[in-house]
Amino acid sequence: MASGKAVIRARPWVAASFLLPALLLLGALVVYPIGYTVWRSLFDASGDGFVGLSNFADIFTEDDTRTALRNNVIWIVVAPTICTVLGLIFAVMTERIRWATAFKLIVFMPMAISMLAAGIIFRLVYEQDPDRGVANAVATTVHDTFSGSSTWPDAEPRPDGALQAQEDGSYLLAEPVTAGEPVLLPLVGIPQPELEGADPAEVAAGGGQEVTGTVWRDFTPGGEGTENTVDPGEEGLAGITVEAVRDGDVVASATTGDDGTFTLPAEADGAQLRLAADSFTAPYNGVEWLGPSLITPAIIASYVWMWAGFAMVLIAAGLAAVPRETLEAARVDGANEWQIFRRVTVPLLAPVLAVVMVTLMINVMKIFDLVLVIPPQSSQADANVLALELYQESFISGGNPGLGSAIAVLLLLLAVPVMLNNIRRLRRENQR
Repeated sequence: MASGKAVIRARPWVAASFLLPALLLLGALVVYPIGYTVWRSLFDASGDGFVGLSNFADIFTEDDTRTALRNNVIWIVVAPTICTVLGLIFAVMTERIRWATAFKLIVFMPMAISMLAAGIIFRLVYEQDPDRGVANAVATTVHDTFSGSSTWPDAEPRPDGALQAQEDGSYLLAEPVTAGEPVLLPLVGIPQPELEGADPAEVAAGGGQEVTGTVWRDFTPGGEGTENTVDPGEEGLAGITVEAVRDGDVVASATTGDDGTFTLPAEADGAQLRLAADSFTAPYNGVEWLGPSLITPAIIASYVWMWAGFAMVLIAAGLAAVPRETLEAARVDGANEWQIFRRVTVPLLAPVLAVVMVTLMINVMKIFDLVLVIPPQSSQADANVLALELYQESFISGGNPGLGSAIAVLLLLLAVPVMLNNIRRLRRENQR
């Protein structure tokens, strides 16, 4: 019976007839688009003027394309590395826990979500408002647990009142106080919702050697009240820190009660009163995840959430093929678990880790959906990547298809070395 090679040599037209449909399809869908893109990258926006390599020079000189190129480098270095490391950790963990199947399911589940849907999800997760954004809800909860929040962030003195705003956010009563004479410290500007459950304000009792006073909202709905007077129905401001200051030093302090009254010891006689700034500072509103400085790390985090499960599954498959005798021999020789992981497991998994890294590097080179959906318009330019810049230059009105084609060629050139290295590595493995 003739061998396959002999048949091909004797009847080359047979092989050609089988290969022709695939070659035509390959040429129409791959070769022609690549060739046309390279040709188009040598022309201007209209396609009529030949500009040579000018479009490629613009990639490294224009601000938008330079930002996109820089962000792509960050993506290529950071995202695959984090995904691979987390995948390795998760894969090792699944061999040591009882509920490994459920854990794998949970970690891999985001892979079933499209990039567009994941972008919408994380756009909501990163919302600045803690009542809507999960990330800032967690951040504000942790912050307020350890630092607390201001008592009355919207309160302020009357513009013509005795209390004067200071640069540090505190309010100072310029005139020294006298023991036995109740001090009135009115504030305004507090929305009614913040006063829900507040007690009515009371005038502090006078007499004695102590300094007493009242801090309250000096406003009566309907405008029937009198300024600088504690009128019926006006609310006391609880929890405000009142400090007695003499020569720049705090000699005494007190906190207002539910009815807004406070009492300072005799040391406060003759001092100035100051309402501490920490009672009026704006509440912590979380991290600006979608701001220019954090937008790229925030999008990378969403990508890691999706693709760490992919890395885990591949690495877990490689880990299952690791000879158990080798691991047991290392334990018999006295190696601890960390030494086994670092000197035995990781080297044996090196081919699998390389596959995961290369696959993810190629994947992030063309990242597009997340960068399009997650950033608001104000941060879109700071999160820009080459694939998104290619789309905007090629298809958005006012763009430059020549520059977009040049970006596409650059992406191809960046991917070719990675693919060639992967092919070379696969060939070496097949020869073993």
